Amino acid sequence: MTRSVILSSALITCMMIMITACGGGEPQTQMPPPEVTVSPPLKKKVIEWDEYTGRFQAVERVEVRARVSGYLNEILFNDGDNVKKDDILFVIDQRPFKIALASAEAQYELAQKEFKRAQNLRNSGAISQEDFERRLQEFRVAKAGWDQATLEMTFTEIKAPISGRISRSRVDVGNLINGNVGNATLLSTIVSLDPIHFYFEASEQALLKYIRLDRSGERPGSQNQENPIMVKLQDEEAYTRIGRMDFVDNEVDLGTGTIQGRAIFTNADSVIYPGMFGRARLSGSGLYEAFLLPDTVIGTDQSRKFVMVVNEQNQAEMRFVKLGPVRDSGLRVIRDGLTESDRVIINGLQRARPGTPVTPKPGTIEEPGEDRLPSLPKPEAPAEDSETPVTTTPENQAG
Repeated sequence: MTRSVILSSALITCMMIMITACGGGEPQTQMPPPEVTVSPPLKKKVIEWDEYTGRFQAVERVEVRARVSGYLNEILFNDGDNVKKDDILFVIDQRPFKIALASAEAQYELAQKEFKRAQNLRNSGAISQEDFERRLQEFRVAKAGWDQATLEMTFTEIKAPISGRISRSRVDVGNLINGNVGNATLLSTIVSLDPIHFYFEASEQALLKYIRLDRSGERPGSQNQENPIMVKLQDEEAYTRIGRMDFVDNEVDLGTGTIQGRAIFTNADSVIYPGMFGRARLSGSGLYEAFLLPDTVIGTDQSRKFVMVVNEQNQAEMRFVKLGPVRDSGLRVIRDGLTESDRVIINGLQRARPGTPVTPKPGTIEEPGEDRLPSLPKPEAPAEDSETPVTTTPENQAG
């Protein structure tokens, strides 16, 4: 046997002796159960908010059209100006209308004198009843002609029917303007900006929910009460704009299965333009007491949701729950499955297995602030408010 073989055998023998010595002592102590942080669910009075998307529309929208024909002589505004009601916007060449008015006025004065003369002759019996009635009719025709000429003269100055922001002029000076009914030239448009409407669509299911809440007295329906509503624009993070519901349609659309709702908002800073997109929140419940948990502690088992709780034996177990909406704080409303005495694992979930012991450590779930409905503003709507934006016609447009 060589020397190297002898040394190798001796080394192996020494290692076996050391391993035997180490393993022959007292048995190793078991690891303690893993630590987890537990807390009862947060009990708080909350309001659920339903979210909708929609667009803003002007409360009033008017198409400015001519009511008499003629050549456009002046434009008295700059494109995009804010105008006030009765501001003069366009002037049609008045010379032909002044001539027509002077002619009508002369005929009217002549007919008036003839009629007064006929009245005097009738009192003395020097004129027949037939001649008197003829001069009376001539006077009336002349008066109507003078009124018509006066009216057409005023129509040469096209005024703003409402206050608001005007679009660009669609016709340049020198063009012939058509004032015929049904084919009148469109000169521009004006939209009101403050207040402004917000239109959105709600599902049939949401409508039924609101009706049930109204019947039970938990939340009044928007058909009968101006419920507060919050909205934010595309570049805004928070729902800081507060408005009020002022219209709910009277039927569900057969094609979409939705019903149209409308709210009104103040727009004193004129940030909101008609046609803008917005996201809205409308109260979807009354104020009620709910259990809240962080949404991150909720797990999924196929189609069911669960949380991990610690029982009286300090063992982790699975508890199935029914979920409500997620709040801005990240807490989730738990509709069913928990009691206020349950110890829910909120930290250390990766160390907890159903049926295994754990070492619970107390923790807390917090959410600052209290839920309440926002104070209801009262924007001043125009006297003649309508359910949809109004477009005037030449018959009802102010000149």
